[in-house]
Amino acid sequence: VQLQASGGGLAQAGGSLRLSCAPSEGSFSSYSVGWFRQAPGKEREFVGAVFRRSTYYDDSVKGRFTISRDNAENTVNLQMNTLKPEDTAVYYCGAGWPIVSTFRGPEGYRYWGQGTLVTVSS
Repeated sequence: VQLQASGGGLAQAGGSLRLSCAPSEGSFSSYSVGWFRQAPGKEREFVGAVFRRSTYYDDSVKGRFTISRDNAENTVNLQMNTLKPEDTAVYYCGAGWPIVSTFRGPEGYRYWGQGTLVTVSS
């Protein structure tokens, strides 16, 4: 399964962007999906994840970002509001069956996409 992340681009600080993640095959509803980001020179870091009904967020994005499932479109979306320059990164979605101890790390996810670049200007 390959994942396709889309929706990245350039935004001003305080603005919004909406990212989408879709699988190349199968139903996304059978996977947990995590969003991660990687800024230049930094390690990939956890942004948030959605399980069957529960969502979890890193403290750095809590209250600004929202992850949701669109079962009709077979996508998982990341709505990013009140963007900050420090949100600039390549954003990746991962899918799999992470457990409580692994869902905040990339190792918890089996399938990945190529990422989409988000640039926030000040």
